[in-house]
Amino acid sequence: MTEFNDKQLEILQVAERLFAEDGFDGTSIRQIAKEAKVNIAMISYYFGSKEKLLETLIVHRTSGMKMQIENIYRDDLSPLEKVERLIDLYISRINKNKCMYQILHFELSNKKRIMDMKSFMDIKKENSELFRMIIVEGQEKGAFKKDVNIPLITPTIMGILINFQMNRLYFEEILNLRTEEEFENYILNELTAHIKQTIKALLANEN
Repeated sequence: MTEFNDKQLEILQVAERLFAEDGFDGTSIRQIAKEAKVNIAMISYYFGSKEKLLETLIVHRTSGMKMQIENIYRDDLSPLEKVERLIDLYISRINKNKCMYQILHFELSNKKRIMDMKSFMDIKKENSELFRMIIVEGQEKGAFKKDVNIPLITPTIMGILINFQMNRLYFEEILNLRTEEEFENYILNELTAHIKQTIKALLANEN
């Protein structure tokens, strides 16, 4: 399912917020239905179980990235410029969907539930393959090193950003970030620049 009506989108948005605030186990279908102003039967009709609702939410939030990566791959840019654009894209997507990534990280790490995440994994594989093609293109042009562990580039980007967000109180204090605006600006400027420098150091062929 890739297209949703307004009511389905509202249910997904409410579920996302509640799952992030109270956890999957701490959120009931009844609570989601109440806040979305629908009856429980409607949620069951649209999504089935609570687990299926979570799976649909995750796929919904991650499925739109493939086209954006394809556009970057096709753009007339240098390999390094393409990678920098990809970093901007990943940071923008993660920052925009903080709640979903918080839920996803928790659910995939605690292994408490066995969810059918094939759709999500398929999306990740497709996105990773496009990323790999961009790096291989850079290697073929002599811009990137040959001995790059390509599958670890994306986790490096995401890991730095997610760690920064998960340790927000610590970084707010040591970096003197007093407002939401200052925190977000730091991510978009200093942190993004740091991530780009890190990835460039891993990729760039300095010979």
